Amino acid sequence: MKIKKIALGTLAALVLAGTAGWFSLDKETRALLKTAPTNRDLLFWSVPQRDAAFRALDRISLLAKWHDIPASSAPKPLPQGEPLKLPIDLDAYMASQRSAAVVILQDGKIRVERYGLDFDKDGRWTSFSVAKSFTSTLVGAALRDGFIKSMDDKVSDYIPDMKGSAYDDVSVRQLLTMTSGVRWNEDYGDPQSDVAQFNNHQPEAGVDALVSYMRKLPREAPAGTRWHYSTGETNLVGILVQQATKKPLADYLYEKVWNPAGMEQQATWLLSKTGNEISGCCIQAATRDFAHFGQFILDGAQVNGQSIVPGGWLAEATRKQAPIGQEGRGYGYQWWTYDSGAFAARGIFGQGIFIDPQRKLVIASNANWSAGASHRATSEAREAFYRAVQQAVDDEAAGR
Repeated sequence: MKIKKIALGTLAALVLAGTAGWFSLDKETRALLKTAPTNRDLLFWSVPQRDAAFRALDRISLLAKWHDIPASSAPKPLPQGEPLKLPIDLDAYMASQRSAAVVILQDGKIRVERYGLDFDKDGRWTSFSVAKSFTSTLVGAALRDGFIKSMDDKVSDYIPDMKGSAYDDVSVRQLLTMTSGVRWNEDYGDPQSDVAQFNNHQPEAGVDALVSYMRKLPREAPAGTRWHYSTGETNLVGILVQQATKKPLADYLYEKVWNPAGMEQQATWLLSKTGNEISGCCIQAATRDFAHFGQFILDGAQVNGQSIVPGGWLAEATRKQAPIGQEGRGYGYQWWTYDSGAFAARGIFGQGIFIDPQRKLVIASNANWSAGASHRATSEAREAFYRAVQQAVDDEAAGR
């Protein structure tokens, strides 16, 4: 596994002259990134700074390290289909979302492909929590491969450093469904929240940084009795898969998904300060390859006719396992679910992969929402867009 590194320190130090990744950025992007504050999380950067950063985290990353995920040795370009006639103004929608990309597949073919924010098909955009659904898929693969014995095993069976913590009572299944009952604050607007602080935690010597942080969290509810969204728990899932497989997540993703699915471009996965992939976040990939992943899942995660996950597991992963307090919605194994049978991966600032098996539909989108990391009205507008695309598919099938 090849690891890319950039010197730590201020942002200016991260962009030392002679760094090839830095000079691959255009002058305007470099100028914006030089103004980014070094004492605050990326969640609190300005919109122009995020515009520059989201397409370049693996070239000037404040986290300083990442693992490469090579393009497939046998790329399978997505075939072009007939343009899909949408009942809305796509340009206006993308402008309102500050979209960098929208790629719509239907029946395995590209029906819509549009870019914004001076982004294009060859660029990589960061995933944020869309990565959670990739990590979930690797759990299924590890079960199929026998690295994880049971979804009912305890977290500390695979992460010995969690013994004696609140996670002693938590199963792999409960970790995947975010029903651990362990306290966590996911407030993206609060600089003191867990989600804003955990990456800055100074771990004990010899302990993974995330494990060091998570094992100190107290229990708030009995395991399995309450759903509560926690990026920290997905990061624990990633550590669990790494411990079980004895492989970096990027390597396992390449082996089980990226290479056999025929992804067209290299991707990257950012690392924590102790060198493990941040599995609840931060895969950088081309939007077509995010769409390709959605198609891979829609097709049953199959390689040469055999699924990489156990029989029935993917159906469990993509249907409601826990209620989230929204009618018609739920949470599966790191997938957001709809009672209609559709499901989605979601990331803050407008990243997403929406999958509708009934219509053989995949919608991949990347964005930088100006209203903030997770804004209700902007999120609802995206849901309305998904419904409009579904309606377009239905109208076409009905000959309307």
